[in-house]
Amino acid sequence: MGRAPRDYTLDGVDAVLPGRVVEDARVVVHGGQVVEVGPAPRGSRADLHGGGALCLPGLVDVHTDVLGHEASPRPGARLPLDLATRAATDRLVAAGVLTAYHGVAYGDRTPVGLPPAGPRAEALLTALAGDEVREDGARVLHRVDIRCPSAVESLRGVLESAEARDLRAAGGGPVLVSHEDHTPGIGQYARLGTMERWLVERAGMSSAGALEHVARWRADREERAEVAAVTLAYLGDLARSGRVRLAGHDPETVEDVDALVARGGAVAEFPTTVAAARAARSAGLSVVVGAPNVVRGASHTGNVSARELVEEGVVDALASDYVPASMLAAVDVLVREGLATLPRAVELVTSGPARAAGLVDRGALVPGTRADLVLARRRGAWLSVVATLRSVS
Repeated sequence: MGRAPRDYTLDGVDAVLPGRVVEDARVVVHGGQVVEVGPAPRGSRADLHGGGALCLPGLVDVHTDVLGHEASPRPGARLPLDLATRAATDRLVAAGVLTAYHGVAYGDRTPVGLPPAGPRAEALLTALAGDEVREDGARVLHRVDIRCPSAVESLRGVLESAEARDLRAAGGGPVLVSHEDHTPGIGQYARLGTMERWLVERAGMSSAGALEHVARWRADREERAEVAAVTLAYLGDLARSGRVRLAGHDPETVEDVDALVARGGAVAEFPTTVAAARAARSAGLSVVVGAPNVVRGASHTGNVSARELVEEGVVDALASDYVPASMLAAVDVLVREGLATLPRAVELVTSGPARAAGLVDRGALVPGTRADLVLARRRGAWLSVVATLRSVS
């Protein structure tokens, strides 16, 4: 696994193109870009032979929390952030993900109202800003808690920094921002028992303690409704002026979607109901759902099944969320369950997420795109990555 030459030919693969699979294909790369994909000419010789593997575009992940997990693998256990960044990249590449948007959270509490255990936003941004890390496909998804007064100020400082301007000038794609509201009783935690159960099982609270915590957290956040309104207005100004590409996290109702559209949003991230997903798709938003939800067949927080949304035809992209390996596994599940053809399932983890992030140079095996390639072979019931070829451009 690693970077490929700037110029090479690859044959002996079944190439997954938009809408079709080309068996015994040849891929020609020049200057780090795909220049030709099609049946291998009789008698031709290539620099690399794929041994009959599937050839996919490099997977694009628009929402991954893997870096935080690598940085703090256990409560109280911190690893050096540069090591965690390398480990996160290696896990993603091993799963076929060659472009990954790492979630960087702005807020003074976790979604369930606990003090954050992982690295702060500033440290994560520094770790993700290095040239080598960016060359390895790392990008940033800025996740702002709209009910936290300090969160929007921190984001404002980042977006107005010289580094942000340099990033846009460097062709890294639009600045991707997701606004989040994890107030108990709405969105992801619409069922209060979901958050209470998480606090008992993951934070070690008693049932009574979790019940009290959720009630207090809910009341505290409701008192910050004015902060949320100001934050959303600010983000709407940024989105409508084209300074950021805005995603709404966990839209629950048609009204949530209408409000996201009105403020210039482009992405509906993890809609929690069928109604919200349908409304987002009808409004022209990119609809992103969780790949772990697809693999499991259900949401871990009791919301709508991602398989159901794919079957309805209202999904544009999958994101790994908290399991990098779920991206390729979801392709297997969707094909096995008859919910998508192989080309369509692959689009949901490649060109679909690329479009959601506003990237136009990757995500499909077509001439003119980056030659980020993944070779995968079936091992038992699941596809497994056997090699990656990252573009050198």
